Amino acid sequence: MANRAAPAAPSYAAVFVDFENVYYFLKNHFHDPPDLNDYVLALVRKLRDDLAARGLDCLVLNAYADFERLATAPQGGLYLMGVNTRNVLGTHHKNAADMQLCIDAMEVLYTRPDIGTFVLVAGDRDYIPLLQHLRRQARQVLVAGFREATSGDLLQNLGPQHFLDARELLPPATLAFLEARRRARPAPEATAPTPTPVAPAAGSPDAPEAEATPAFDPVRPLTGPDEQSCLAFMVAELLRLSQHRPVNELWLTPFLRRLTDEFPALPEYERRDLINALRTAGALRIEKREGEQHPFSVIVLNPEHPDVRALAAPAAA
Repeated sequence: MANRAAPAAPSYAAVFVDFENVYYFLKNHFHDPPDLNDYVLALVRKLRDDLAARGLDCLVLNAYADFERLATAPQGGLYLMGVNTRNVLGTHHKNAADMQLCIDAMEVLYTRPDIGTFVLVAGDRDYIPLLQHLRRQARQVLVAGFREATSGDLLQNLGPQHFLDARELLPPATLAFLEARRRARPAPEATAPTPTPVAPAAGSPDAPEAEATPAFDPVRPLTGPDEQSCLAFMVAELLRLSQHRPVNELWLTPFLRRLTDEFPALPEYERRDLINALRTAGALRIEKREGEQHPFSVIVLNPEHPDVRALAAPAAA
């Protein structure tokens, strides 16, 4: 008897949206645009339509966030799109959205054999074990996200053919508006004057550069415990480095690596969001320096910020 052809892979998909990941990336990267929820909803809607064009029927659509912490409530719009919202309460250092997402994905894996494709709208490297396990179970895995907020390790595990660029899921007019908004407020690196070249040794660049650097953002009080902890860690690092010679700046890249040890539960994009939040609060600025081999960026604290003064006062005493 002739061998029967192998059955076609199931054409059903499950979509898991780390809503906080998308929401806070758009909020921080494009400087808190208005109607933020509308952009996230448009992205999810286009993703669902694109999957349908691939022949994938989305039987499971879940979105995860501590929705009470968001400035606006998107649950109604998600419900009308057929998306099930999973409200997860945040903790001191990390939201629980990724943990609940992984639990739900595993439940679908073992209870819904008809679902052959899993789509993660997320970019944290924390999802790598889930991705690998799903693939070992012969499931197709797609990841949709913004490249700036997607872990390089995750992309390496996934493969570029399985990555969906979230920028292509936004309407062209919306993307053009957001990019124009981002360009309208240049990063400090773009506005800093060209300094005297400095060798990138363990210290910091020459102090006289501070007189020619751009102003800090308007000062506001810090609002979250993680912001306070991150700023306190910066001040402690400056004090540690100043034991042998005065230091008033921190190299950005080495500090981010040390921040990984200080906040091990936070994904990379959230650690970078902390730096951005401190910058927009006027507690610091980021400046570019020219080294002998390549440019590098440094963190400059604002000595007039009340939180910086409060943290530095005990050391000065």
